[in-house]
Amino acid sequence: MRSTFHGLETARRGLATQQTALQTTGHNIANANTVGYSRQRVNFTQTEPYPAPSMNRPQIPGQLGTGVEASSIQRVREGYLDLQYRGENSKLGDWESRNQGLGRLEDLLNEPSEYGLSKTLDRFWQSLQDLANSPENNGARSSVRQRGLEVSNTFNYLTDSIKKFHTDTEAEEKAAIDTINYLASQINKLNEEIGNVEPHGYLPNDLYDQRDVLIDQLSKLTEVQITVEKSQGNSLAMAEGKYTIELAGVNGSKHKLVDGVDKTFNNPIDNTFQSNSGKLRGLSEAKVTYTDMLTDIQKISSDFVTSFNALHTQGKGLKDSSNTVPSGIEFFKIDANGRMDVTDSIKDSIDGLNNIAASNDGFPGDGTWAMSLSTSLSKPKSEYEKIIASLGVRAQEANRMVYNTDVLLQSVEKNRQSISGVSLDEEMTNMIQFQHAYNASARTITAVDEMLDRIINNMGIVGR
Repeated sequence: MRSTFHGLETARRGLATQQTALQTTGHNIANANTVGYSRQRVNFTQTEPYPAPSMNRPQIPGQLGTGVEASSIQRVREGYLDLQYRGENSKLGDWESRNQGLGRLEDLLNEPSEYGLSKTLDRFWQSLQDLANSPENNGARSSVRQRGLEVSNTFNYLTDSIKKFHTDTEAEEKAAIDTINYLASQINKLNEEIGNVEPHGYLPNDLYDQRDVLIDQLSKLTEVQITVEKSQGNSLAMAEGKYTIELAGVNGSKHKLVDGVDKTFNNPIDNTFQSNSGKLRGLSEAKVTYTDMLTDIQKISSDFVTSFNALHTQGKGLKDSSNTVPSGIEFFKIDANGRMDVTDSIKDSIDGLNNIAASNDGFPGDGTWAMSLSTSLSKPKSEYEKIIASLGVRAQEANRMVYNTDVLLQSVEKNRQSISGVSLDEEMTNMIQFQHAYNASARTITAVDEMLDRIINNMGIVGR
C-alpha cells in the first residue's frame, strides 16, 4: 500500500531540485563576466518509480512517479572547439612573434626613407661625384670624408641594433620558457585537486575552467597535446579526469611536462627545447632571422670596404706641402669586432683630406679616380636592396598570416562562447522557468497538506 505522504515527498523533491537549478542559474549570472567561466546546468533525472517490480508488489494500476532529483551539475563545454582554439592560438603565437621580429627589422632599416643605409650610400656617391668635378676643393674632400664616416656609422648602427634585437629575443625566450614551466606547475596542482574530488562522484566544474584557462595560455606559447587520465573510485562517466600535458617539439618529438597519472611536474623545459609551434617557435625563428640579417649586413660592409679600398689604394691623392703625392692608402677599415670606420690616415686633421684618392695620375684638376670610386657603391647598394625586398616579402607574409590566424581564432572563440558563455537573456528565462516550477512544487505541498488536514482532522465527523 502506498504511503499517505507519497505526494508530499514527491513535491519536496521537486522543490529541492528546482532550488538547486535556481542556485546554479544564480552562479551562472554571477560569473557572466568571469574569464574562462563555462555556464553550468543541472541535469534533471526522474527518481525510481513506485512500486519496484516484485512478487509482493502492491496491486495498483501502475507505477507512480516519485519526482525528480538533480543527478549532476555539469558545465557546458565542447571539447572539439577547445582543440581548434588551441591549435589556432598556437599558430597565432608563432606568427605574431615572427611578425614582431620582422617588423622590428623593417623599422630599423627604415627603407625607403631619407635616413636609411640606401640614402646614406647615395649621399656618399654624390660626394664622390662632387669631388670628381672639383678634386682640389677642400670642401668637396671634407664632404667625402664626412659621408664616409656617415656610411661607417650607419653600418655600425645596424649591426649593433640587430645584435641587441637578438639579445632581447633571447631574454624574451627565457621569459616564455619560465612562463610555460609556471603554467605547467599550476595545471599539475589543479590535476591534484580534480583527482581528489572526482572519485567522490562530483564534477569540479570550476576547477575544470581554471585548468582550461591555463591550457589556453600555454597553447599561445607552444603546441600542447593532451591525454585524459580518468579518475578512479566513484567518478562519473562525464568526469573530465586529469590531463597529461605534452609539448610538441620539432621532428615529431614530444616533451612530457605534466604527468596526469602520477600527478607530477618534474621535467621542466629549458632553452634546449625546440618547439614545433607557438610563441616559442616564433621567437626561435626571429633569432635565426636576426642572425641571417646580421651576417648579410656584415658581408655587405666587408665586401664594400674590400672593393672600395682596392680602388682607393690605386688612386692618387693631393700633393702635400712636401710635393709628395700620396697613394696606396686605404679609406675604410674594419676592426676585430667587426666595426667599420674611416682609417686614421683619412681622418687625420692635417693631411687626411689630401690622402683621399681622387686622381688617376696625380696631376692637378684630375678627378677621374673619384668617379671610379663612385662605381664601387653600386654592388653593395644592389645587395642591400635585395635584402630589403626579401625582408618586405617575408614581413608581408607574416602580417597576412597573423591576420588570417587571428580571424580563425576569433571565429572559433565566438563558437566556443556561443556554447560555453553565459547568456543573461537565457539565464533570466531559466530563472523564471525554475521559479515557476519551484512555486508549483510549493503549491503541491500546500494541496497535499490540506488533503492530509482533511484526513487527520475532519474525516469521520460528518453528522455530529
